[in-house]
Amino acid sequence: MTIWDTNFAISIIPILLEGFWLTIQITFFSFLISLVVGLLVAIIRFLKIPVVSLIFDFYVSFLRGTPLLVQAYVAYFVLPQIGLTFDALPTGIVVLGLNYSAYTAEVYRAGIEQLPKGQWEASRALSLPPMRTWVRIVVPQAVRPIIPVLGNYLIMMFKDSAILSSITIIELMGTALQIGSNFYRYLEPITIAGLLYLIISFPCSLLIRRLEQRFVPTH
Repeated sequence: MTIWDTNFAISIIPILLEGFWLTIQITFFSFLISLVVGLLVAIIRFLKIPVVSLIFDFYVSFLRGTPLLVQAYVAYFVLPQIGLTFDALPTGIVVLGLNYSAYTAEVYRAGIEQLPKGQWEASRALSLPPMRTWVRIVVPQAVRPIIPVLGNYLIMMFKDSAILSSITIIELMGTALQIGSNFYRYLEPITIAGLLYLIISFPCSLLIRRLEQRFVPTH
C-alpha cells in the first residue's frame, strides 16, 4: 500500500476547491462584520459613555478571553436549547466576525488614540458636527497606519475559519475531514487543504509586509 495516492489526490481536488470557495466567502463576510462592529465598539469605548462603555469593555474582554471554538459551540449547540436556533453557516460567519471584532476594536482604538490632539482642536474650532468629525477626519487618519494589522487579522481569520468545521460547516477543513471519513484516507485531503491555506496565506503575508513599509512610519 502506497502512502500517497496521486490519483486519489487529483480526484478530490475539485471537491476540496468547493470547500475552499466557501472558506473564502466565510472569511470575506466575517471580516466585514469584524471591521464594522470593531469600529463601532472602538468609538463607543473611546467616548467613555457611562455604563455603555463598560458593557463594551466586557464585550471585548469576554470575546478575547474565551476560545473561538467555545463561542461557536455555544452559538450553535447551546442557544437552541433556549429556543434560539440558527443555520450553521450564518452562525459561523457571525461568530467568527464578532470574535475578531474584539481584536479589531483594540486596533482601531490604538489608531484613534494616536491621532494628534490638534486634529480634535481644529474640528472644534471649525464647529464641525461630531459625525462629520469622525467620518471625514478621525477615521481616515486612524485607519491608515493600522491597515497592516487589520490585514494580519484577515489572514488569521482565513485560517481560523477551519474551526467552523466543528459546527458542521463544510468549508475547506470540513470537506477534507469528510473526504477522509468517507474513504478512510486522511493524508491526501488534509495535505491538500493545508497547501490551499498556504497558497493564500503566504502571498498575503508578503503583501502585508509591503503595506506595513508603506503605511507605518519608521522612527
